[in-house]
Amino acid sequence: QVQLVESGGGLVQAGGSVRLSCAASGRSFSVYAMGWFRQAPGKEREYVASIVWSGGNTYVADSMKGRFTISRDNAKNTAYLQMNSLKPEDTAVYYCAGAKTWPMWLKNEYDYWGQGTQVTVSS
Repeated sequence: QVQLVESGGGLVQAGGSVRLSCAASGRSFSVYAMGWFRQAPGKEREYVASIVWSGGNTYVADSMKGRFTISRDNAKNTAYLQMNSLKPEDTAVYYCAGAKTWPMWLKNEYDYWGQGTQVTVSS
């Protein structure tokens, strides 16, 4: 099994920045790619970005390109989501997910999920 633990969420003012972390443990070697999703109250879980562990290939959702960046530190088994120029509409619970392939935005294809971390952007 793989355990994913997110951290770094909190309250931030509009225009500010937050960096989320997702630490993988357990059979983390089985994870090929990591993704970030978010879910606001009353809305569907939305794709944010994903990254391949080995090659570092990334794909950020079009609506977030230019503001959000995904990266990873293989030695620490940790993926990061850097979020800049935050807006109140970015308020959501942010989840990281791991997959044995690279499903990108296909959330049902991810095998492992973290518990989520709340990000609240105040106006």
